[in-house]
Parts: sequence; C-alpha cells; structure tokens
Amino acid sequence: MTTDGLAPAVRSILDAAEARSGGDERVAADPRSLPAAFAAAEAEGRNPVVAEVKPTSPTTAGENDADPVELARAMVDGGAAALSVLTEPEHFGGSVENYRRVREAVNVPVLRKDFLVKESQLDAVEADVVLLIARFLGDDLAPMLEAAQDRGMQVLVEVHSEAEVERALAAGAEIIGINNRDLGKLEVDLSTFEDVAPTVPDKVTLLAESGITTPADARRMQDAGADGLLIGTAIMDGDPQHNTSEFVNA
Repeated sequence: MTTDGLAPAVRSILDAAEARSGGDERVAADPRSLPAAFAAAEAEGRNPVVAEVKPTSPTTAGENDADPVELARAMVDGGAAALSVLTEPEHFGGSVENYRRVREAVNVPVLRKDFLVKESQLDAVEADVVLLIARFLGDDLAPMLEAAQDRGMQVLVEVHSEAEVERALAAGAEIIGINNRDLGKLEVDLSTFEDVAPTVPDKVTLLAESGITTPADARRMQDAGADGLLIGTAIMDGDPQHNTSEFVNA
C-alpha cells in the first residue's frame, strides 16, 4: 500500500482500510458478467451505466439514508446495466450487508466498491466485481487481481494515468476504469479520460469514472471511448430512477 502524494482524506480512507479485517473463510463467487451486461444494454439501445448506491462520501455533502435496496431497484428500473455498492463503512457509510441485500434484490451485476488492500478482504462477500485501485496497491496489484480471479470474481482496476494503465495491463486487467478524480488533489477533470483512454487496448472493457454530472458529460466520455459509465452523485441526488434514465438515454 502506498500513500505518497495522496490527499489527507484519501490517506484516512487507506489507513482505515489497512486496519479493517477480512472474511473468515475463502469465498467462491458465481459472478454475473459485467461485459455481457454492457453488451446487452447496447443491443437494446441503452447507454451502459453503472449506477452507484452511495450513502455518503468525503466529496459530497450530507448523507442519503434511503434504503439501499429501494435505491438499487429504482436505478435498475431506470435502465442501469449494472450497480455499484459501497461497502466501505467509515467514510462512505457502506456495508457488506448492503451489498448482499442489493445483489439479492436485482438481476444485474453488482460491483463491490471498496478500498481493498489485502487478500483476506476479498472474502468479506461473494462479489460479481471488485474494485482494485492501482495507485493504492502498487506492486501488490497483480497478486490481488489474481487472488480475486481465483475466487471467481471479475476485477475493475482503477487507473488515473498512462503509467497505471501499463501496470494494470501487465497485471492482467480485463476491465479498467479511468478515474477523472485526482486522488492527490481530489480535483475532477474529464479530460483525464480523454488523455488516458487511447492507451487502453480495444479488447479491454473500459469505464469512465467520476465527474459525469450531465448527459452531455456521458456523451463526451462515450465519444472518447468509454464502454461504460460509473455514475454516483449525479444519480443519487434526486430521483434515482429518473436520473439513471437520463444518463441511460443520453
């Protein structure tokens, strides 16, 4: 784990992740395919959107106390191809139980959004897809990715630069998300995706993450090569079904 150059809020998240325990027994996942869900959405004329159930975060104001299952169902009703559920408790108000409940309630792939820094944390819940952040894991990225795949999970590797794309590919990443938010300054710039996306091979499923706040932003990311869009705050603020539908039909 590396904390060099990270914003204080992000270092706090990592410190909490390092102290968090994992599952007691090794899990074996039977995942719903994220690439297949994207392909199905496109075949039906929908933009492939991963809508995020996010109670709160260090970059948002206030907390949404709505039932995560109700939110998830509304997002799927709005056309989401997949969901993302926060399981980080201290800074995002998430939980593994929320993940379990949401996955049982919907029929789309569900990403476990957390900050995983050790193998045992993969065993907290059987996930369709787990997030691994290249900047956080450093040289541990490849073994963590392999450990997740050995459990049957798909892996979304998050990157922010061309160098991190190279490390993700070397580790065997098949799904990559380019985060428009700089974890050092917590600033968002959509041109990050536009600059980094050309370095990702076509065979890789590519997501745009962070800062997608309008349907125009969604179209911009797709024009730059995004296969899918991970959208949190812009969907959580207001009516999640309506907001999801706006991005799905952008």
